[in-house]
Amino acid sequence: MERLGGTQRGLKSRHIQLIALGGCIGTGLFVGSGSVLSTVGPGSLFLSYIFMSTIIWVVMNVLGEMTTYLPVKGASVPYYINRFAEPSLAFAAGWNYWYAYAMLVASEVTAAGLIIEYWTTNINIAVWITIILFVCLVLNIFAVSFYGEAEFWFSSLKLIAIVGLIILGVVLFFGGGPNHDRLGFRYWQHPGAFNEFMTVGGTGRFLGFWYAFARSGFSFILSPELITIAAGESIAPRRNIPKATKRFVYRLIAFYVLGSLVIGVIVASDDPLLLAATSSGASDASASPYVLGAQRAGIKVLNHIINAVILTSAWSAGNSFLYAGSRSLYSLSVTGQAPKIFAKCNKQGVPYVAVLATFAIACLAYLNVSSGAAAVFTWFSNIATISGFIAWIVVLITYLRFRKAMIFNNALHTLPFRTALQPYATWYALLIVALVTLTNGFYVFFPGKFSASSFLAAYITIPIFLVLYLGHKAIYRTPWAIEVSEVDVFSGKEECDMLEATDIIPVPKNILERVWFWIA
Repeated sequence: MERLGGTQRGLKSRHIQLIALGGCIGTGLFVGSGSVLSTVGPGSLFLSYIFMSTIIWVVMNVLGEMTTYLPVKGASVPYYINRFAEPSLAFAAGWNYWYAYAMLVASEVTAAGLIIEYWTTNINIAVWITIILFVCLVLNIFAVSFYGEAEFWFSSLKLIAIVGLIILGVVLFFGGGPNHDRLGFRYWQHPGAFNEFMTVGGTGRFLGFWYAFARSGFSFILSPELITIAAGESIAPRRNIPKATKRFVYRLIAFYVLGSLVIGVIVASDDPLLLAATSSGASDASASPYVLGAQRAGIKVLNHIINAVILTSAWSAGNSFLYAGSRSLYSLSVTGQAPKIFAKCNKQGVPYVAVLATFAIACLAYLNVSSGAAAVFTWFSNIATISGFIAWIVVLITYLRFRKAMIFNNALHTLPFRTALQPYATWYALLIVALVTLTNGFYVFFPGKFSASSFLAAYITIPIFLVLYLGHKAIYRTPWAIEVSEVDVFSGKEECDMLEATDIIPVPKNILERVWFWIA
């Protein structure tokens, strides 16, 4: 399988663990959740994260199964789609991934620049965008261990911050703040847990939940795939990928579900400061529900600390998305679905041409220097987020094909890692994600709410994906699906088995190392 390229295995267990989780924690939870809270209320926000977490759990599990079975060099989601589903679907999905990741780099870099402006507006945002982009490029253009190490520390800071904020929420819940005001579930009772959205009554409350459900997905978009992309450059993938996958769901519940619950406890959905920040489109600490809750409780200085955490979150996400985008383009190249030049690697095994190409698209962040161009950039970013839902649909379909092929070859029992409730969990997730993809822009169809820009942002990704898919199929005459009997589930397995056989499992020497190995 060396023909797949020249990447090298430089990511350690602790890198994989934090990449898997850290990539899922960004400005969506720290800031974006405030906008959703003000629109739909704390109950809808909390339930949306619970149900979306079940979807992410399934997507993570199916990727974990396929990746652990064949963690070959050059592995990526499009690589598995090409092998287990069919080439045209892999082509469309691969370019969809690359575009989305590149645009998300630009989006996160812009967010980081705006966050810095919370402290000073005397320097043009273009300066901050340049600095942040340059650091992301440096971390990605050299050895992959540089990226892994940076992401480890970035993600560690995020996790520590979220744990601290959840503890803060518990303290305020019981009245332990400076003003000793016991909040309890006060804001769930007044102004209420479930706000009506677009219409009145039970229908309005359900639409509020569905709006929050679709929006909560944006917080996770394209993050589960990070672990698959990192697998081809991971040390001992058969040991580290299952570990990251199994622990992911518990940490997801702890951070996202509890985090969203805390938000609804410490801030009212009709809080004037929250409504003002939401209407102004603020993306720094002034729009963070955690900051507003702390301010209402009389806690000072915390706004600056949280703003710093939000900054590292945006910077970290930009760093991860640049890595993921470059590896997606690299994978397309080594499977013959992108120009061969993108498969070129340096001596450290980094596909530097793919990194530079992804970085070039990320430079669209400079559109935000002009207020007029910023609207165009926001439109591009919205399109990219919908790409994530389409990507998950393809992932779930690919897993069903993979599972059928394993059953056909009487090899399902040989999977080194199997997850619960399959294939039923996959069918459940596939149905829900398909519904969200088709209805994520439902609000534009209400009388007086339609706008061309909102409609296109919600749905234009679907025809773009279909054009890529059908265009490739028309040109190359590929089958609608590879016959189950012809799906290749064995090439590269011997190499992966040998890699697993040479893996030396570290043995903890004391209780501190035992705790560390459990964490990382």
